[in-house]
Amino acid sequence: MKFSEKWLREWVNPAVSTEELVEQLTMAGLEVDSVEPAGAGLESLLVGEVVSVDKHPDADKLRVCQVHAGQEQPLQIVCGAPNVSVGGKYPLAPVGGCLPGGIKIKKSKLRGIESQGMLCSAQELGLGEDHDGLMVLPVEAEAGQTLQDLLGLDDNIIELDLTPNRGDCLGIEGIAREVGTLLRSAVTTVATSPVVATIDDQLGIDIQAPEACPQYLGRVIRGIDVNARTPLWMQERLRRSGIRSLGAVVDVTNYVLLELGQPMHAFDLARLSGGVRVRYAGKGEELTLLDERTVALDADTVVIADHDKPLAIAGVMGGVDSGVQEDTRDLFLECAFFPPEMIAGRARTYGMHTESAHRFERGVDPGLQRRAIERATELLIGITGGEAGPVSTVMSSEHLPATNPVVLRKARIQRVLGMLPDDGEVADILDRLGMAVTEQHDGWLVQPPGFRFDIKIEADLIEEIGRIYGYNRLPSVSLLGAMEVQAVTETDIPLIEFCNVLVARGYQEAVTYSFIDEVMQAQINPGMVPVRLANPISSEMAEMRTSLWPGLLKAVQHNVHRQKSRLRFFEHGLRFYLQDDGVIYQDVMLAGVISGSRLPEGWDGKEEPVDFYDLKNDVETLLQLTGDPDRFTFTGSEHTALHPGQSAAIQCAGRTIGWMGRIHPSLARTCDLAADTCLFELEYKSVNASQLTEFQSISRYPSIRRDLAVVVDADLQAGALKAAVREVAGDLLQEILVFDVYQGKGIETGRKSIAFGLILQDNSRTLTEQDIEAVVVKVTDQLGEKFGATLRD
Repeated sequence: MKFSEKWLREWVNPAVSTEELVEQLTMAGLEVDSVEPAGAGLESLLVGEVVSVDKHPDADKLRVCQVHAGQEQPLQIVCGAPNVSVGGKYPLAPVGGCLPGGIKIKKSKLRGIESQGMLCSAQELGLGEDHDGLMVLPVEAEAGQTLQDLLGLDDNIIELDLTPNRGDCLGIEGIAREVGTLLRSAVTTVATSPVVATIDDQLGIDIQAPEACPQYLGRVIRGIDVNARTPLWMQERLRRSGIRSLGAVVDVTNYVLLELGQPMHAFDLARLSGGVRVRYAGKGEELTLLDERTVALDADTVVIADHDKPLAIAGVMGGVDSGVQEDTRDLFLECAFFPPEMIAGRARTYGMHTESAHRFERGVDPGLQRRAIERATELLIGITGGEAGPVSTVMSSEHLPATNPVVLRKARIQRVLGMLPDDGEVADILDRLGMAVTEQHDGWLVQPPGFRFDIKIEADLIEEIGRIYGYNRLPSVSLLGAMEVQAVTETDIPLIEFCNVLVARGYQEAVTYSFIDEVMQAQINPGMVPVRLANPISSEMAEMRTSLWPGLLKAVQHNVHRQKSRLRFFEHGLRFYLQDDGVIYQDVMLAGVISGSRLPEGWDGKEEPVDFYDLKNDVETLLQLTGDPDRFTFTGSEHTALHPGQSAAIQCAGRTIGWMGRIHPSLARTCDLAADTCLFELEYKSVNASQLTEFQSISRYPSIRRDLAVVVDADLQAGALKAAVREVAGDLLQEILVFDVYQGKGIETGRKSIAFGLILQDNSRTLTEQDIEAVVVKVTDQLGEKFGATLRD
């Protein structure tokens, strides 16, 4: 937001310098980006009055002018501008003067005729874009007067970088309110009285989308002079705000936009068919905009239309066909309120950024429209003449935003700001901000004004108190907090220990997104209800992960596509899921993936792919950290993401606490991964408890190994057999080693042979053959009864 300091000081004029004013604005959150002089390099320019114009004897396009600029004798100046005329007043750069950019004017000859200065165009002075002719100055300008005095160029252009919530400061009135509040200065508002209607003409208004346009005002103005010249003071204020003059009608609507912060638009009444309708765009409708681009309108775009066609994109830009033309005599002046959510992003959809959309996106006071249309009517009639009809207003009260009172507690101010100003000072600050304040026993009930649509909650009010009180006045104190020593359970295994084990086994840690593709999630873990994002960044990040596998598989895929085939990744992080009670739950998980060859490439040239048992070995090593790995069992089971027959549920106390196995072939094809890729995932909370380490002396007596080979059903798992042995072997059993599994000749179909060694030992004596035989009998009897096992011959 650019504006003239002089213009601002007409509204509010605190006794501070420009530097102090800028400092106050910045410290209050209205950051000043730049301050530039309005007339830099124009100090030496004068008002020149042309008293005679003669043809140049040697050039058809040049004129020899006699120019009076306050000297005793007129200056002779050679000029090629087509609009130079006797009696005209133009900017004059005399000999010795300078133009912007440091160009110094010297006495020179043009085609043999001496020229004692230069008459200038607006572009040459940096005061506009017009370079087709000289800049025409008002008739009342005095010859010899400095251009700086005439145009009030002893001014500064201040540019603010406003945050999106401060749309109320996108107008001089809003900035003046802010300065008046900060510096306790009186604000002089523009006196806007209703313009009396001198004609009865009205145009019908039909709001067909009240949720998108709760209020629309319009007024017919007839008999204007569209070619009337915009006053120089208005042109200058527009220029200093970064808007060029485009003719009296457009200049007035832009001026009101800058002055009050209310966007407006004027239609050529003769080009409207029937009345005005505010509606959504129809299918296939197009509109040629004022920048002469034709756009196809989306169905969710709100348009201003007549009975035949769209006229403008509501709150963004008007159409060229209904705009003001050189022959326009009658206007329909509109002023409306659009909720920010209906305009936000609409201009960008069509590749535009307009001053109108910029304001509506951030919010406009819903009570401002009547003042704005009266102000614009007053200025228009004063400049272009004409007669105004009555203001037509259509409003949907139920769709207008309501400003609700906000409770402000003293204790909350103290907690957030670290201090509590006096009650009188808090009430004074809120009152200066235009808020209605009602005192309560523990604070205040505050009613924000309509233009402060950003005040919604208590924190907003506390922010305002901090801003106006002064951030630099808030106390600087060291933060204090109660430090409580957290009890550390000796049996807890830190997550980092699991990570260290995996790193030692050749894994690398990966960190992937918690947001994943819903299609991939359904392929990998359809049994859990995911948490969907309300506003995802993209379709590939639409859901929160219920497993760490999708991210790890994406990481493997990324590396495989870059010629990296031997991969070991692990990740720890949260998974998220919904339960039947609608509550979102999250668990810390530890997962890993392996792919490629078992060992790095060696001199022998052999490359064996990883398999299920490589991964199982890694998982078993992790479980060794618990000190009691035997309480975990691997049970053959099927998982959507894993290969049938090569997958296992990892269980503890009868509950599944993880999964491992080879990737399902269909998932491998979908992800373009090797078929030998293997995965595991564990619940951290189920494996992070270990047994306390106890000292146990090494027995002085020898251990005895007794090998047994039993024939059992082919589908019996070795883990079940080992668990059954431990149940009856007693304290003498130190270890069970499965060393052979055989199916084939000599073993009946549907059966297999499992050979295992029993390591027996006692700490107090040497075992006898009777001791060993007793254990063997118990074991064989147990296996026979439980599994129908027989000793292999």
